[in-house]
Amino acid sequence: MAVGAKVVRIMGRQGTKGICRVRCQVTDDAGRNKVIIRNVLGPVRIGDILMISESEMESASVIE
Repeated sequence: MAVGAKVVRIMGRQGTKGICRVRCQVTDDAGRNKVIIRNVLGPVRIGDILMISESEMESASVIE
């Protein structure tokens, strides 16, 4: 089941395909205070709502 996550901060872009690393706050009641980092493909702005399928897993790649 997908849950909503609001984009709080854009941490950077990587690669040539337009992948952004963003920090999101889960808007679901169970994970109300959970903040996770995800990689997003495509255009994204602060305040956008992402529908993420797995809210337990964070992004593993590192931008240097």
